[in-house]
Amino acid sequence: MNNAAVLLLNLNYEPLNVCNLRRALGMVLGGKAEILENGRGMIRSAHQAWPIPSVIRLAYMIRRPVPRVRLCRKELFRRDDYTCQYCGRRTSKLTMDHVVPRYRGGEYTWENLVSACPACNRRKGGRSVAQARMRLLHSPLEPKPTGKYLYGSYLDENEEWAKFLRGWWE
Repeated sequence: MNNAAVLLLNLNYEPLNVCNLRRALGMVLGGKAEILENGRGMIRSAHQAWPIPSVIRLAYMIRRPVPRVRLCRKELFRRDDYTCQYCGRRTSKLTMDHVVPRYRGGEYTWENLVSACPACNRRKGGRSVAQARMRLLHSPLEPKPTGKYLYGSYLDENEEWAKFLRGWWE
């Protein structure tokens, strides 16, 4: 139960992140947050009992920059739906391919990286897409950090989060 995920909301109900139960209880008991949903039961000690939170809201407003999805292998494959962007084959053995090769000035950015199966990556090699006579199924773009993208994987276990994420969903 210590690893239970807790949704942390800003004062204006904007989702900030997901924290563990220990951190959430620390904020609630310290007066920094309030419990909005607690359908998980109670934690009991010899003298006290505390509700187990599922969703908490900060007691003060935090200003933060607009969130961005971190560029890494896992997120790149997730953006491309685990599909090769050249042949369209779904496979678990994907590689990252630079649309414009690194040695030709291609950068490590969302717009220059795609998922590719090993066969297509070898076929393209160090050439551009046009030189290799291949085409991309979708143009690579940075994914938008919507509520569905950031917190959708948690909703299977935490249905009560849906009403707090609805406004941030799309």
